[in-house]
Formats: sequence, structure tokens, C-alpha cells
Amino acid sequence: MRTLTLLVVALMLPTLSLAGRLVFDGDFKQGGLVQGWTDPRAVVTFDDQQVRVSTEGHFLLGFGRDAPAKSKLQVRFPDGQTEEKTFKVAKREYQIQRIDGLPSRQVTPSKEDLERIRKEAAMAREARKLDAERTDFLGGFIWPAQGRISGVYGSQRILNGQPRRPHFGVDVAAPVGTEVRAPADGVVTMVHSDMFYSGGTMILDHGHGLSSSFLHLHRILVKKGQRVRQGDLIAEIGATGRVTGAHLDWRINLFTRRLDPQLLVGEMPDAVK
Repeated sequence: MRTLTLLVVALMLPTLSLAGRLVFDGDFKQGGLVQGWTDPRAVVTFDDQQVRVSTEGHFLLGFGRDAPAKSKLQVRFPDGQTEEKTFKVAKREYQIQRIDGLPSRQVTPSKEDLERIRKEAAMAREARKLDAERTDFLGGFIWPAQGRISGVYGSQRILNGQPRRPHFGVDVAAPVGTEVRAPADGVVTMVHSDMFYSGGTMILDHGHGLSSSFLHLHRILVKKGQRVRQGDLIAEIGATGRVTGAHLDWRINLFTRRLDPQLLVGEMPDAVK
């Protein structure tokens, strides 16, 4: 539905100056992604940061897990006029998720492990800095794997009885070797066979700073720099890194803002719940 809306709005863009020069579609809530459309020559600033606008006028806004109740958008048009909007961001309630049985080393890492963790985190941050002009996200998103949802975005995690950071992805439990397919078109920006926490890890960039991360993989079937299309086979589910069982942890980032993948794809098909 959103892809159809996007195509309709794209056809309308030449007339936006007559009927209102800003159009939005998405979830104005914590964890939500919003697509915007405006004059391609406009300068868009969101929460005091300039946002990329495509040659067709598309841009993206994202709200993190703990986003404040209000966010501000400012648009400066080529004719010198400006428009400001204040968005109300819906607050969400998050689950408490208890995970026991993890190796103590993965809950309380050693000094050497911490150095490794810092280096690996820097690699992921670098991959997510990419601000490509591609608009692969316009084709919409599908579930990258099918199975039982065993973990949801935003849940506060208690590991072996110790409170830890929230979970920022959606977990799909399935046997080792289950296919992982590209949820949207993109370019592979990071491949790592064995990260401390996330095991086999891959990042796929969808343009404008929007990326998917795939964690705990058994096998990665693509290479850094490879272009993939929605539905392409890219990896296999595994049980690598900090896990208690085989599953895929799928995450969505808009640069440093961690978003909720389920808001992009909806419910898992009934046949595989």
C-alpha cells in the first residue's frame, strides 16, 4: 500500500506547489520510519540536521526507540519561502524480555573482549554512515525470513538476571540453514563472519542512510559491495554470537537511529507464525 501511495505522490510532485508542498506517509511513533515528498530543490532540516532529498523529492525521517514527544521539521523552498512542522511522536510501551543460560563471558566480557567489541562496533557504525543517493527503499520491504517471532523491538533485556540494553531488532526463530532473503533492494556494505555479540553479521544499505542488519548468521552468501534485489538469497540463519538458539535478528537503522522493522512489514504470515 505504501509503495502504491509513493507512486501516486511521485506523479503529483509537479503540482505540489499548488496543493501543498509537503506530503508524508509512515509511522509517527517511537521506532517509526516516515517517507516524505517535497520539491526536489528544497532544503529539509529535521531536528536540526539536514536531510538528503532525492532528485524526485523523496526524503526519510526516523524516530528512535525513546524519541521525544515532539520533533521539528523545517523546509526551505527554492522561492525563499519556508515551512515548519512539529510532529507529535506517539509513545510506546515495551516488553521486558528475560534471557537466561547465556555464557557468562558474553554477559560480562573480559578486557580483551571489550577491545574486540569496540572495534567491531566501529565497523558497523562506519557502514551505517553511508548516505547514498540511491532510493532502494521506495520498493518497500518484505520479511527476510519466516518463522516464529521470538523477540521484538524495544524490549528491555535482562540477561542471566542482569538488566542490559534494549533489543533493537526483531528476532525470527528458525532452524540453522533457513534462508534469509533481501527485504528490499540494496548494496552490501559490511560482511563479518564472527562478531563477538552478533556472530555472522551483514549490513545492507537501502539508500539515504537507511540500512538493514542481519545478525547470528550461519552462512553469508554475498560479498561487500554486491548489489542485491528484493527477495534475493543473501544468507542462512544461524546460532552464532550471543544466542540461546538459532534465529535471525533483523535490524533497521536510519544512520544512528534504530527503527522497528515490524513497522515496515507488518505481521508475520499466519502460515508460519
